[in-house]
Amino acid sequence: MPLQLSGKVAVVTGASRGVGKGIALELGAAGATVYLTGRTVSPGPLPGTITDTAAEVTALGGIGIPVRCDHHDDDQVAALFAQVEAEQGHLDILVNNVFSAPDLAPWLHRSFWELPLRAWDQVLGIGLRSHYVACVYAAPLLLEAQQPGVIVNISSSGAASYGHNVVYGVGKAALDKMTADMAVELRPQGITVVSVWPGLVHTELLATATRTTDDGRTVVDLPGEGTFDVTHAESPRFVGRGVVALACDPGVLERSGGIVTTAELSARYGFTDVDGTGPGVALRTGSGQRSSAAAPPQG
Repeated sequence: MPLQLSGKVAVVTGASRGVGKGIALELGAAGATVYLTGRTVSPGPLPGTITDTAAEVTALGGIGIPVRCDHHDDDQVAALFAQVEAEQGHLDILVNNVFSAPDLAPWLHRSFWELPLRAWDQVLGIGLRSHYVACVYAAPLLLEAQQPGVIVNISSSGAASYGHNVVYGVGKAALDKMTADMAVELRPQGITVVSVWPGLVHTELLATATRTTDDGRTVVDLPGEGTFDVTHAESPRFVGRGVVALACDPGVLERSGGIVTTAELSARYGFTDVDGTGPGVALRTGSGQRSSAAAPPQG
């Protein structure tokens, strides 16, 4: 891939693994300097650390800079962007991806009155408020860039239809509204804000929940929602290629305030997944008491 983003500075939140890692890798492959955040600095139950991801970003042609950051802590977020300002002087791309997917997993398909009240604070705190805070500190640096910047919020179809539980849907719907309203205020400065909806993504977390059927298919079972065939799920880097395409589009401001799926980005910009295929499709093979258009929570 040509280094279309050489000289550009990006921040990707929640990039130890999963979608965030895939985005960071593709930004690095396009030549960007990528600050990637996460809490994981030592190997744990799930593979991936911010240090490992940063090294992969650099190996792909970019510059990977790991920053340990707990997005529950506003002071740590402020310190992250202070570091970017001190070292780079500006910011071109912000990708808000951090999300408490492992915390959400035990709460899937549970009615709101069955959830602990902390579920609201956890899901909306990391995945909505954390994105708002990052935007607050990133905006002045985006305004310092020589060329108009881009904010990408990783959202979900759960914003538009029931998915997993009430707090998940509320958080994603609010995130898309935040995208729309921030776009109004940033448009005069030429800064684009877009919500991106990935499909089903084969992350490290998803891999822990999959099983192989007797006929050789790879599936994941979601309690109360059904069984999904994930054989053709998107890779995290497919999402990253969509983000790179947006960041490289000189007409991206026309999309500001809107929502776009990774499949739509693939069709518009003509990129494929790492294996050369188009966007994957998760086939629902089981049945549940409630329908859900949202993919299993990514992280």
